[in-house]
Amino acid sequence: MPNPFKSVLDKTSGLTRQTTIYAGNAFDRVFRAASLVQAGQTPFETLHSDGLVSLRYYPPLQEDFIELDDLTIPVERTTHRTPIVIIPPLAVNMLIYDLFPQRSLVRFLRAKGFEVYLIDWGVPKREHSHYSLHTYVAELLPDYLNRVREHCGEQELSLHGWSMGGMFTLFYSALSRDQHVRNAIVLGSPIDSHASGFMGVASQAIAEAAEVIRKRTGFRIHNLKPHWFHTPGWANTLGFKLTNPIGSVMGYWELIVRLGDREFVTSHATTSAFLDRMVAYPGGIIQDTVVRVWIDNQLSKGEIQIGEDIARLENVSANLLAIAGSEDTMVTPGAAKRVMDHVSSGDKTFRVVPGGHMGILAGSKAPKESWLEMAEWLALRSD
Repeated sequence: MPNPFKSVLDKTSGLTRQTTIYAGNAFDRVFRAASLVQAGQTPFETLHSDGLVSLRYYPPLQEDFIELDDLTIPVERTTHRTPIVIIPPLAVNMLIYDLFPQRSLVRFLRAKGFEVYLIDWGVPKREHSHYSLHTYVAELLPDYLNRVREHCGEQELSLHGWSMGGMFTLFYSALSRDQHVRNAIVLGSPIDSHASGFMGVASQAIAEAAEVIRKRTGFRIHNLKPHWFHTPGWANTLGFKLTNPIGSVMGYWELIVRLGDREFVTSHATTSAFLDRMVAYPGGIIQDTVVRVWIDNQLSKGEIQIGEDIARLENVSANLLAIAGSEDTMVTPGAAKRVMDHVSSGDKTFRVVPGGHMGILAGSKAPKESWLEMAEWLALRSD
C-alpha cells in the first residue's frame, strides 16, 4: 500500500527544489546578470585606436566546427581573397555582432573562410557632439578602410552595414567613388524614409511643418549648436524599446513565467546586455539624420548632403545585397527596397527575410534565413 506521507514529502521536496531554482535564477538575473552574459566571447585583436574609434581583426578559429543553434558548420581553412569589413551603426554596442557563441555573426563569417574586420565606433562623449555624417563617412571611414587594406594586403573589400551602418556603407561608396569596394551588404537601411510605416507618416507630417517654418522664419535645425542634440545612451535604449513597446514588456513577462529555465534566463540576460547598454549619438549625427534622412527624405531622390558635398547613390557600383525585415517597423521593406532604383550596380539583389530591425541581424532566425545565403552570395564574389 502506498505510503501517503512519502507522497506528501516527495511533493514538498519537489516544490522546495523548484522554489530554490526560481529564487537562484531570479537572484542571478537581478544581482549577477554580468555572470550570465554569453556575448563577446570570440577573440579579436585591436589593430588601431584613436582613443574613440578602434579597428578589430578576428583571427582564424582554432576549432574544426562551430555550433550555430541547431546547425553544425565546418570551419573552412581556405580563406577567400576579399576581406569583409563590418561597419556598425552608431548607438549600439558591439555585442550585437557576437551575441551568443552559437549565434555570432563574426564567428560565422570567420568559419566560412572570410577575413573579418570590424570598426568599433566607441562611446562618444559630449566632446564629440560636433561629429557629423561627414566626420564618419568622409574622414573616419576612409582612414580605417585604408588600415584594413594595409593589414590584409588587399585593395578590394566587402563592406557589411546594418541600419545606419548600411547608410554609411552606401554614403562612403557614393561620395568616394571607391572602385575597390567589390561587394556591399546593407541590412535595414532606409532609402525612402517616408515609406517606412508609422515613422514614415510621422516624418511626412514633420516635413510639412518644417517647410512652413523654413519659409516663414528661415530657421534651420543646422543653425543650432550640435551639442544641444547630443543623445545619451539611456535615451537610445528607451527609444529602441519604444519601437516595439509590447514586445519589450512581453519579454520581461516571459522572463517571469520561465524563471525556472536557466537557459532562457541566460539568453534574456545576454540580449539585455546589448539592449540596455546602448551608447550616445553625437549631436551632429542627430542633426544630419533627422533632417536629411527622415524629414527631407533626400535619399528617396538618390542623393544626400554630406557636409558641403553631395553623395549620389548612382555612384555605387559594387555588387549589392540589400536585406529588409518583414516585421521591421523602423525600416520597412518598402523603405529599404528603393536602393535598387538608385545604385548603378550591375549585380544587385533585394531580399525580405523574417524578423524585425534587430532580428534580421542577430535574431534566432537570422542564421538560417539570411546568414547562410549571405555567405554563399559573398563567397561567389570574393575570389
